[in-house]
Amino acid sequence: MINPSAGLKCCVRTDNFKSLPPLLQWGGVCWRHSVIALSDILPVPLLIQVLDLLGTVVFAVTGAFKAIEHKSDIVGIVILATMTGVAGGVMRDLVFGRIPPLAIVNPLYVIITVATGVAMFFLYRALKKHWNLFLKFDAIGLGVFTIIGATFAYNVFGLNFLAMAFAGVLTAVGGGILRDVFVNEVPIVFVKELYASASFIGVVIFFGLLAAGIDLNIAAIPSIVAATALRLLAMKYNWNLPPVKV
Repeated sequence: MINPSAGLKCCVRTDNFKSLPPLLQWGGVCWRHSVIALSDILPVPLLIQVLDLLGTVVFAVTGAFKAIEHKSDIVGIVILATMTGVAGGVMRDLVFGRIPPLAIVNPLYVIITVATGVAMFFLYRALKKHWNLFLKFDAIGLGVFTIIGATFAYNVFGLNFLAMAFAGVLTAVGGGILRDVFVNEVPIVFVKELYASASFIGVVIFFGLLAAGIDLNIAAIPSIVAATALRLLAMKYNWNLPPVKV
């Protein structure tokens, strides 16, 4: 298993670009006789990569639902689904100087969000009754995106809490904020339930485990579980941070 916390230098050298797996080909950074740092492509275990794609789908579904509720056509649905699914990661990459962003370098993310938007256009009525299930998966996506963002910052800056917290929370909530702004609503993360707070607590736990010398791949799992569980509990019991009394 690849461990980026150890300053991984493991690389793949190839003389045949097309012999590489599609994920590496899509990276667009592999040329003849070139060296690819696997830590740039596989920064977390395979399970978290799968959850990352699942989270992208679920976030895209929430964007599509929001667009449909506001009477958007199929183009609007696809745009909002894509924005919700990838905008958090894109903003993170731009802020931290990763240009072009991963969602552009690797088209798999955009393909997934576009396909999700189109599917929602045709299946909205059938899937609407399962909205609560999507909210549960959304909570999983929140936890996964949080730790992926924090891991990105950790690989760049090391054990820097501010960078990890900023990258983790931005990755988790950035797409949802833009989604709500684009349909002229106050972002849900500002007014309802524990969302950004759950993401932040996930980063705190992740940072603490890394500071204690726990392997990154091991530390990621309980951190994701904690952020996800807190979000699920907040939905179930309607936990909210107190607003200003006026």
